[in-house]
Amino acid sequence: MNVKIAAAQYDISFLKLWQNYERKTESWVIEAAKRNVGILLFPEYASMELASLFSQDIYSSLSQQLAAMQSLLDDYIDWFRTLAQKYNCYIQAGTFPVKIDSGHYRNRAYLFMPDGQVDYQDKLMMTRFENEQGLIQSGKELKCFDTEYGKIAINICYDSEFPLLARKQVEAGANLILVPSCTDTLAGYHRVKIGCQARALENQCYVAQSSIVGIAPWSEAVDINIGAAAIYTPVDRGFPDNGILAIGELNAAQWVIAEVSPGDCETIREQGQVFNYRDWVLQTACQLKIDSKE
Repeated sequence: MNVKIAAAQYDISFLKLWQNYERKTESWVIEAAKRNVGILLFPEYASMELASLFSQDIYSSLSQQLAAMQSLLDDYIDWFRTLAQKYNCYIQAGTFPVKIDSGHYRNRAYLFMPDGQVDYQDKLMMTRFENEQGLIQSGKELKCFDTEYGKIAINICYDSEFPLLARKQVEAGANLILVPSCTDTLAGYHRVKIGCQARALENQCYVAQSSIVGIAPWSEAVDINIGAAAIYTPVDRGFPDNGILAIGELNAAQWVIAEVSPGDCETIREQGQVFNYRDWVLQTACQLKIDSKE
């Protein structure tokens, strides 16, 4: 079944009030719904703009804003569940830092279903920022999610740069991988972009990337944001020659929307010019031999 995907180039705002967050996010969803989008993707750490609802001493401190944001988690989940049901779509709302029993946080990507169900994927590979701050820890479970458009998966930003994660998800049946991302340099954006395109190439599947854009000097977490959203495809007959179905203007606030056909992934794996997906296992048959001289 074909489905339109909307990947956000989402701009960080200073909100002050929860009602401003509701108005902003619903306006984004309404814009996508008018174009009959079935799956919406927001970027990693998009929720961090909620720190602006608190006082300056809180939003100026990463540790304090993470702690304060826990008071908003239930409202956040209820709000996006409502939007997914109201506009009859799947919404991957970016990520929210969720406090766990150890006192640390998980970088959690919630997926909201049109029937009211909610599930999530935790980020598995931590960046230097996450590791060295010592506040956010890796998740432990890799998931796939059943939808009316087939199985989909989530790789959160840096996760997309590690091929075995996506491979396990695709082997479990996912033909679409959603990549919410947050990058503060052009190089960082390109690392994730290249990772997304590589995952689409080697697995002969679709990969959608979303990016935060804009400047938020008040925030320690998302002060500088550089990137573009895109929908990537296999590189083979019937798909774009460069593997890019749609891509946004760098750093502009906008939706990037394209229609995909997840069923075509199965077809191209059987009839394509190359068999990247099928030939993956041949790598294990290769033996590396290095001659050394004393």
